[in-house]
Amino acid sequence: MYSQTMPYGFNERRAAQVAAFFSHKEGGEISVLKLAKLIYLSDRMSMAASGFPITNDNLVSMPHGPVNSLTLNFIDGNIESELWSDLISDRASYKIGLSRELNENDTDELSDFDVDILETVWAEFGHLNKYAIRDWTHKNCPEWEDPGRGCTPIPYERVLKFLGVEDAADIAEEIEAKTHIDRVFTELRA
Repeated sequence: MYSQTMPYGFNERRAAQVAAFFSHKEGGEISVLKLAKLIYLSDRMSMAASGFPITNDNLVSMPHGPVNSLTLNFIDGNIESELWSDLISDRASYKIGLSRELNENDTDELSDFDVDILETVWAEFGHLNKYAIRDWTHKNCPEWEDPGRGCTPIPYERVLKFLGVEDAADIAEEIEAKTHIDRVFTELRA
C-alpha cells in the first residue's frame, strides 16, 4: 500500500460509515474489490459535484485501478481499530461485511449531500460485479495509471483536472488547507 500515514482531515469513522453503507446495500457482505472501487468512485463523484472528497484519503493507482489507500488498509485489516470493527467485520477471503445491524446513528458523520452521492454511486455501479467495476475504472478514470505491481499516488489536482473542474489547482490547495485546519483543531482537542 502506498501510505499508511493518516492524511489530515481523514475521518476513520466517516470512512467506516461509507464502507458500512455499501456493505448494507450489497446485503450485508461485499467483495473487497467492489467496495474499494465504490468508495473511490464516491470520492470522485463528490469532487465532481463539490470540489471536495468525502473521505480525504490518500488516492493511489494500483494494479486493479484507483483506490483510497488508507481505507483499503482498514478493509484489509492492516490497521486495527475499534471504530472500524464496530461497523465492519474482519476480512474473510475476498469479502468483508457488517459486524452488526446498522441503526440511524451509524451514518452520523455523513451529510445529506454525502449520502446522496453514495446513493447515486450505488444506483450507477451497485449492479456491477467486482471485475466489471474494476474494468470501468480502468477505462473511465484517466487519473489512474497502471503502476505495474506497485502503486503510485494520485494527487487530488490530477483527479479534479480530469473531471474538468475549473481552478483544479486552487481547489486542491483548498483541500490541503482544509485538512491543515482539521489537523490544528484535532491537535487542540488532544
